[in-house]
Amino acid sequence: MDKVALQARIDAVPYAQTLGLQMGDEDGCFLLPVKKSNIGNPMLPAIHGGAIAGFMELSAMIHVLTQSESDAIPKVIDFSVDYVRAGKYQETYSRCKLVYLGRRMINVSVCAWQEDEASPIAMARAQFLIKE
Repeated sequence: MDKVALQARIDAVPYAQTLGLQMGDEDGCFLLPVKKSNIGNPMLPAIHGGAIAGFMELSAMIHVLTQSESDAIPKVIDFSVDYVRAGKYQETYSRCKLVYLGRRMINVSVCAWQEDEASPIAMARAQFLIKE
């Protein structure tokens, strides 16, 4: 699936529109742009943890769609996030890596960062069921 078609598919998901999720420049990389509705703590300001988790889960799901041969939306079996530091009110990126690609199960690791990929703000593990 080419990048334009994939971005159109992302734009069809209401929650992805709410967050502002976009494709990154590289394969497996995604962008969460600066958006006031994603703020959780306006005093800092910091991105809401739920927005970060939703961004990472959607990134993993879209990555699965690009890597699997199935056009069916993968079903989330398990998703776990470890928050490492506060997400500042600035652009946030994620990178997804396939850990395991089976016939029906896919495991993905996701890392989210802002200024430096070596300093993540959150890390996640996702497990999906795909239909053949």
